[in-house]
Amino acid sequence: MAVIMQEKDELIMRLVHYFVTEKNYNPIVVNGVKNEIWLENHDAPYRIIRINANYIHNEEQLSYDTVKIRNIVSQVKKKTLSLKMNVLNILLDVNDSLKIEEPKNIKEIVIQDSDVASSLLTKEFPDINDKLMKEDGLDLMIDVTNDINKKTEKDNKLYESIFKPKKIVLTNLLIIVNIVVFLITLLLTKGNLSPANLYNLGGVYKEAVKEGEIYRLIAGAFLHSDAIHLLTNMYSLYIIGRSLENLVGKRKFALIYFVSILGSSLLSCTLQSPGVVSVGASGAIFGLMGSMVYFGFRYRTYLTTFLKNQLVPIILINLFVGFAITGIDNFAHIGGLIAGVLVSIGLGVQRKENLSEKINGTIVTILYLGFLTYMVFR
Repeated sequence: MAVIMQEKDELIMRLVHYFVTEKNYNPIVVNGVKNEIWLENHDAPYRIIRINANYIHNEEQLSYDTVKIRNIVSQVKKKTLSLKMNVLNILLDVNDSLKIEEPKNIKEIVIQDSDVASSLLTKEFPDINDKLMKEDGLDLMIDVTNDINKKTEKDNKLYESIFKPKKIVLTNLLIIVNIVVFLITLLLTKGNLSPANLYNLGGVYKEAVKEGEIYRLIAGAFLHSDAIHLLTNMYSLYIIGRSLENLVGKRKFALIYFVSILGSSLLSCTLQSPGVVSVGASGAIFGLMGSMVYFGFRYRTYLTTFLKNQLVPIILINLFVGFAITGIDNFAHIGGLIAGVLVSIGLGVQRKENLSEKINGTIVTILYLGFLTYMVFR
């Protein structure tokens, strides 16, 4: 049986094949549209590419088309927690007499008579002429389908390797260390975990740190003021820590945890009231939550609901409680949260790594810790 395809349909298949296999775009399911293909790549200059095969013959249709794009892009923004989104709108059937004006954040490119080579698309994607498939008819359909299926299978294996359950080591070790240290502090203080005793055991205290007792910046994160304080933090560490360690791996997790401790302790020393001894793992745990926010944002296609409905509300509620109730070192929480986000940007996440972003994240992390260190020791 012969397969007859229109020239425009073949062009759509070639374009979709190029953007999916060469530029790492993924199709978006958009309800209620016909003869349109929507593609998405969060890391590309054009976050959305829309290929429209519908005939546009007058200004009214062109204006309506722009309104439709904005409505759909608005939905995608909400779903992906995005503030700005550049769109490439490829039009395949436009009246020659129409003057195409580009709305804000929407790049319009018209391809007449399926002639990609003479269109502005070659300026945006210089390799497109070499990469577009040359087959036609049934061969084109089969090759496009096979190539896209291969890429999808490869992507699925990679995502599976990131999200599949792994053996958790460091989180469990940290929980054990915190519990053991707590039991030792009970023995050493005979159960009297007063601020003075916590200070003697290494609690974070600005004046002592300023005098050279730098070890307190780390030691304080392994001390707790009572059993409830310990159990609350260890439960949070168990939930957040296991999730993050599973996603980023042991080495990155360890670096995030200890950089978050430093950010937490340094901001506490900088802004906390004089005479306060700060202890607890909560600053580091906030750093892990900050890291989860960054990871979730980079993989928001999969984790948007988790971010909006679970993680972000938990962070906001805890910060509110920290300011509403006395005796909670909320500056330590904020310091750890910021450090966790910054160091995570510097480390990057698998498959979403961007060299310039990693360099910027590393530099800002160093500047952040350096500035807080200056504020403490000035």
